[in-house]
Amino acid sequence: MFDLTILASAAAGGTALGGPVEIWQHIVNDFSNIGTPAAMAAFLQVLMIDIVLAGDNAIVVGALAAGLPPDQRRKVIALGVLAALVLRIAFALTVTWLLGIVGLVLAGGLLLLWVAWRMYRDIRAHGDTAADQSPGSPEIEGDEHSGLPASKSFAAAAWSVAVADVSMSLDNVLAVAGAARDHPGILIVGLIVAVAMMGIAANVIAKYIERYRWIGWVGLVVILYVALKMIWDGAQEVAPLAMAVV
Repeated sequence: MFDLTILASAAAGGTALGGPVEIWQHIVNDFSNIGTPAAMAAFLQVLMIDIVLAGDNAIVVGALAAGLPPDQRRKVIALGVLAALVLRIAFALTVTWLLGIVGLVLAGGLLLLWVAWRMYRDIRAHGDTAADQSPGSPEIEGDEHSGLPASKSFAAAAWSVAVADVSMSLDNVLAVAGAARDHPGILIVGLIVAVAMMGIAANVIAKYIERYRWIGWVGLVVILYVALKMIWDGAQEVAPLAMAVV
């Protein structure tokens, strides 16, 4: 599907990697120490982020497409999942460059804070209905509780899905990078898992998040923690520049 070597090279941060052997060594080093509290915490955070955000992305796509005729709805859902898959690959390939931009870690933390607020609002409002709320698409279980209005035309649905995909794919990659910045092997695996979950299991994950609401609450806590950590780390990066300007 895509070159995992290129993905791994991009994700592994500032370390110079000569090829697949060195990339594999990063993964082996981190997972050989997976029993340590720091490595285990990073791995569990990355796994929960990937699960919750893949399912959430599928729910949003299904809700936005729900107002269309069946043939158009299926096309929008397929395009939405495909776009989310491609965007996760693109952002994963550039994650080192993204994290190298001074202030982006802080901005990413603030963006994740908004994601955490939206997830909290959605979980609390679960089961509530409103006149303009999307009835959900039959192809995706759980999107009837998204709280989003359904788009009325193919173009509007495609545009809304595209905007949501860009935001949520960037959220996913930044969250994984923020959770595992000190563990390049876990970061590499986390980005690959994020792509795989969006491409293969997003709809299944959405169904289980709908059925077992505690998964959403655990994911919310993890995303909130990573958001606050990124805001703190990002503020430390930006502070010297701000002081220099002043």
